[in-house]
Amino acid sequence: MRLKTSLLKEPKHILFELVRLLNGKKHKELVSCVGWTTADELYSCGDDHQIMKWNPVTSETTRVVKLPDDVYPIDLHWFPRGIGGKKQSQAESFVLTSSDGKFHLISKLGRVEKSVEAHCGAVLAGRWNYEGTALVTVGEDGQVKIWSKSGMLRSTLAQQASPVSNISWAPGSDKVLFTSGKQLIIKPLQPNAKALQWKAHDGLILKTDWNSVNDLILSAGEDCRYKVWDSFGRVLYNSQPHEYPITSIAWALDGELFAVGSFNTLRLCDKTGWSYALEKPNTGSIFTISWSIDGTQLAGACGNGHVIFAHVVEQHWEWKNFEITLIKRRTMKVHNVINDAVDLLEFRDRVIKASLNYGYLVVSTSLQCYVFSTKNWNTPLIFDLKEGTVSLILQAERHFLLVESGGLYLYSYEGRFISSPKYPGMRTDILNAQTVALSNDTLAVKDKADEKVIYIFEALSGKPLGDGKPLTHKTEIVEIALDQKGLTSERKIAFIDKNRDLFITSVKRFGKEQKIVKIGAMVQSLAWNDTSNILCGIQDSRFTVWYYPNTVYVDKDLLPKTLYEKDASEFSKNPQLVSFVGNQVTIRRADGSLVHLHISPYPAILHDYVSASRWEEGVRLCRFVKDQTLWACLAAMAVASKDMTTAEIAYAAIGEIDKVQYINSIKDLPSKESRMAHMLLFSGNTPEAETLLLQSGLVYQAIQVNINLYNWERALDLAVKHRTHVDTVLAYRQKFLEDFGKKETNQRFLQYAEGVSI
Repeated sequence: MRLKTSLLKEPKHILFELVRLLNGKKHKELVSCVGWTTADELYSCGDDHQIMKWNPVTSETTRVVKLPDDVYPIDLHWFPRGIGGKKQSQAESFVLTSSDGKFHLISKLGRVEKSVEAHCGAVLAGRWNYEGTALVTVGEDGQVKIWSKSGMLRSTLAQQASPVSNISWAPGSDKVLFTSGKQLIIKPLQPNAKALQWKAHDGLILKTDWNSVNDLILSAGEDCRYKVWDSFGRVLYNSQPHEYPITSIAWALDGELFAVGSFNTLRLCDKTGWSYALEKPNTGSIFTISWSIDGTQLAGACGNGHVIFAHVVEQHWEWKNFEITLIKRRTMKVHNVINDAVDLLEFRDRVIKASLNYGYLVVSTSLQCYVFSTKNWNTPLIFDLKEGTVSLILQAERHFLLVESGGLYLYSYEGRFISSPKYPGMRTDILNAQTVALSNDTLAVKDKADEKVIYIFEALSGKPLGDGKPLTHKTEIVEIALDQKGLTSERKIAFIDKNRDLFITSVKRFGKEQKIVKIGAMVQSLAWNDTSNILCGIQDSRFTVWYYPNTVYVDKDLLPKTLYEKDASEFSKNPQLVSFVGNQVTIRRADGSLVHLHISPYPAILHDYVSASRWEEGVRLCRFVKDQTLWACLAAMAVASKDMTTAEIAYAAIGEIDKVQYINSIKDLPSKESRMAHMLLFSGNTPEAETLLLQSGLVYQAIQVNINLYNWERALDLAVKHRTHVDTVLAYRQKFLEDFGKKETNQRFLQYAEGVSI
C-alpha cells in the first residue's frame, strides 16, 4: 500500500497585498487547516485570511470568502454529518478557531454565523463531538471549555498551567483527551470523575487523535516521534525519532490506517504503528492532515502555501491462488498465481472498500456494489448502494454484509437483498471486523452502548435469534467471531473479553441460560477456519489451535488433549491473525511482515467425516495418523453425536479406561431413554439428564442419579414430589452418614425419618 500524492504548480494561499510590493513575486503564506465536506470537496484556510474550496477530481480551486485581516485561522472542524443516517440540520457549517481568542461558526457558503470570545490568547483547537451536540475548545490560556451547539458556554472543564495545543473526543463523547506540555490527559465530562494523566513524550506534544472505531490514541511531538496508545494510557507503538518534529497526525475514519506529517514528509501507517509508505513531497511542514469521509484520500495543510492531496493505492487482497491489487483509484489487477493469468477490472467510480473470500470478490465504489465470481472476472453483478458510504464488507459462504452509515444490509452473491437487522441505539460508524461476525445463518454485533452485550440475528429474516434477548457477558467484550460450518442449532460464537479471556457459547438460546465456557486466557487475536469448525488464536506466547472447541460441552477434561500449541515468540510482540483458510494461517507481525503457518490437514478431514456420519472412516483415519490429539477429537465428536461404539474405541486409544468402562455400562442399559440420560450425565449435563428421565417416567433412576452425585436435597424433593422411594433416599443417606461417623442434622431428613420405617 502506498500514497499517490499531488500538488498544484503554484500555491493558492498567497498574500495579494505583498504581490505588488515584491514586484510581482508571490509571497506564500502557510496553510493552517483543512477539512473535507464530502468525499470530493475540501475547504482550506491559511494566514492569507482566505477560505478556499478544492475539488481534487477536477483540480478546481475557488475562493469562498476572505476573512477580516485580524483573523488568523488555526483550526477547522466540520459539523458531523449525522449518526445512524439521520441528517443534521446544521450539517453544512464548520467551526474555525483563530489567533484573536475567538471561534467562528461559518456556513458552507462562507457566511460567518457567529463569532464567540472564547479564550485569552489564541484558540488552538476546536472539535465537535460525534453527535454534534457539543463543541470543545482549547487555548493558549490553558483552559478547556465545552460549548453548546449554538456557541453558548456550558462549562470550563480544566485549567492547565501551560497552553493546551490539541483536543480529541472519546468514542462515546463522554471524555476528552488533551495535551499539556509533555503530558496527555483524559478527562471525563462528569464532575468529580478522576482524570487519567501520563507523560507521553520527551518534547512538547503537538497533535493527538482518538479513533472512534478501534478506541486507540495517536500522539505526535517535538521529540520527533509519534506513538500509538490504548485508552488506558499504555503505549502500543513508539516510532523511531525522525529528522524533524512531527507536526500532524490523523486517523482514517475506519481506524485501519493513520497518516503522519512532518517537514517535507508524509507517512502512511497501519493502526498497529508500522509504516506502509513514506513520501517526501516539497511541502514544508504539514500542519494538519484530514482524511476524506470514505477513507480513500487525505489532504494536508502545508507550510509553503500548498495543499497536498494523497490517494491510498496498491491495497492487496489475497485468497487461495488469487492476488488482487488496486493499481489506480478505479482499476484493480487480478493475478492468478497458478497459471499467471492477469485480469484488469475497471470501475466507473473510485473503489472505496473490497473483500475477497469464499470464491467471490465484493467491491464497493462511491455509488455501486460489484460482485465478481473468481471463476469469471468478465461479468460482475452490479447493484446500486443505498447510501454509498460503505465502511465494512463481511463475507460468509452464502451471502455478504455491507455496513453503511444508515444500517446493516445483507445481500446474496446474486445481488438479492436479504435483510437489514436493527437494534436499539445502533451506530454503524463504529463497527469493524472485530465487533461484527457473520456466518451462513447468523449475524452477531457487539453493542457500543453496553460493551457486555452481543446482539444475535437470524441472517435470512434479520430478526433477533431465539427468544430475542441479546447475549450478555459479565465483563466488556473486545472481539467476537462466529463459526462457519455445521448445523444452525449448533452454531457457536467465540469472544475475547477485556481481561483477554477467550469464551465460547452456543448462539441458539431459548429461555434457559446457556453456559458461557472459558477455553483460553491471555488471547490477543482469534479466527475460525473457513471450511470446518476449528478455532485458532494467539495466546500469551503460544499459537494455539482448538481442533474441536465443542469438547468443552462434551467432556471438559478432554479439551487440553484436543489442542495444538506452538511457540509464538517468532511472531514478535502483539501479532494479529489475518486469515485462517484451509490449513493455512496468516499472521501479521508487529513490524507489518506476514508469516504463513501450516497446521495439520487431518482434523479438518475428520470434521468432514463426522459431519457425514462416516464413523468407520474417521476411526481408520485416526489409526493411520496415530496422533493422540486426533483420537481425542474423535472421542469428543462421537460423544457429541451419541455414537457409543466409536467413543469407546477413541477413549481406549487415548488410555481413558474409566470412561471406556462407563460407556460399556451405558451400552448395557435396557432403555434408550436411560442410555441418553447417562450420555448427558457423561457430558456433565445433570439437570438435562434428570429432566429426560422424569419425562420418560423413570423416576427411580432420576432419584438414583442424584443420590450417586450426593445431591441429597434434590433426591428427597423428587421422592416426596412423586411419593415414591422416600425410604430408599433416607436409607442411602443414613448409610452415607454412618460411613463418615456423622449424625443427621438436616431438619427435613429428620422430619421424614420419623414417619418412615427404613
